[in-house]
Amino acid sequence: MKYLIPYEMMETMRNTNAWMGASARAMASYPALAMVPNPAFKMMAAWGEVTERSFDRMVVKPDWNIGSVVGTDNRDHLVDVETAVAKPFGDLIHFQVQGRAEMPRKVLLVAPMSGHYATLLRSTVVSLLPDAEVYVTDWHNARDIPVSAGKFDVEDYTLYLVDFMKHLGPDVNVIAVCQPAPLTLAATAYLAEEEPAAQPRTLTLIGGPIDPDAAATDVTDFGRRVTMGQLEESMIQRVGFKYAGVGRKVYPGLLQLASFMSMNAETHSKAFYNQVMRVANGDAAEHDKHNKFYDEYLAVMDMTAEFYLSTVERIFKGLEIAQNKFTVKGKRIDIGQITTVAVKTVEGGKDDISAPGQCVAALDMLTGLPDSKKASYLEPEAGHYGIFAGKSWRNNIRPLVLDFIDANAADVAKPAAKAKAKSKPAQAAGNEATAPEPATTDKPTLKAVK
Repeated sequence: MKYLIPYEMMETMRNTNAWMGASARAMASYPALAMVPNPAFKMMAAWGEVTERSFDRMVVKPDWNIGSVVGTDNRDHLVDVETAVAKPFGDLIHFQVQGRAEMPRKVLLVAPMSGHYATLLRSTVVSLLPDAEVYVTDWHNARDIPVSAGKFDVEDYTLYLVDFMKHLGPDVNVIAVCQPAPLTLAATAYLAEEEPAAQPRTLTLIGGPIDPDAAATDVTDFGRRVTMGQLEESMIQRVGFKYAGVGRKVYPGLLQLASFMSMNAETHSKAFYNQVMRVANGDAAEHDKHNKFYDEYLAVMDMTAEFYLSTVERIFKGLEIAQNKFTVKGKRIDIGQITTVAVKTVEGGKDDISAPGQCVAALDMLTGLPDSKKASYLEPEAGHYGIFAGKSWRNNIRPLVLDFIDANAADVAKPAAKAKAKSKPAQAAGNEATAPEPATTDKPTLKAVK
């Protein structure tokens, strides 16, 4: 019961705050009050609107909301989200562009399982759709998975990635964003040993903690300070009776969100205050910048307890990936067995989650891979989010990643890629999709990041 009561209390607090916001909005918007020229009512209604929306979003899975892609034929092509592989803890989904021939580039985006839904990569998907067939790992909220489905830890996660890669075939180009980078590297090494013919063509690791000890951050410091017992006591709860996963031990999304918000409490407080003022003054809109960001940021999901705890214990504390001693089902996975997959690392100079040095450490571990198949890139002014979804991704990183994929593509794919380069830039869902040529060159050689 001690793990169940806190979960129900957190959900009760969230529900109460949403109710308070709705009540304040309804009461302060009562038509008769318009006869009283008091700005306090307008402020109260604005506070209620922002509060209700914020707390309601915490239990809603965002929609991908990608309507169409403009192709090289200058026509709009509708986008359907299809499930390619269905599994209890996560699906492999495909963004099927109607009426368009299959693109020569095939990309698997491995989304993080770190509190937010895979839709956090929406802008990344939008930017890649005009130039590639895009697949994404769509992880499920643990609170919705019955206990009968069993456990899900870092080994299970790795085997899920193995199955997804096998399904897509050896011509797939894998891009792992943040948290899954170490396990994606392990999954590729697993295939190199067990089924070499199923290995992906390229592997791009973006801002991932391959070696957490390479550069200290608040995340790594926290991992060193606390014991596993302290983590389990303070972070793990059981799903309440409201959800299908009742009784499952999880690291709750609401608790994760509290941690996210506390890291930049002043910034978030100011953002919410400014939004209340905009609503009160009539300057806010349904899909303005604030709502667009926080509708996604506040939508959180529960992680299974075993996945969270095994990640901390084995990836951050035990350094099993960094020291090349990670095991799956009792068998050691040797990163050095990767000999044919081209590997690129991307880091942000201002990344305070996975600091520069943590991700590029992967290249030193690839002892069996020739330097001609290794590449790294450091975006000096980019933070963690910017290296996969912000301006730095659109203008610099995305073109380099596509060039890296094309440089290591089979001969059959290269003519199509060259022909596409001569066509007019395409756009997807109203956002810029094809970025200008980057100012920084990117040579496929191993570079040391200080």
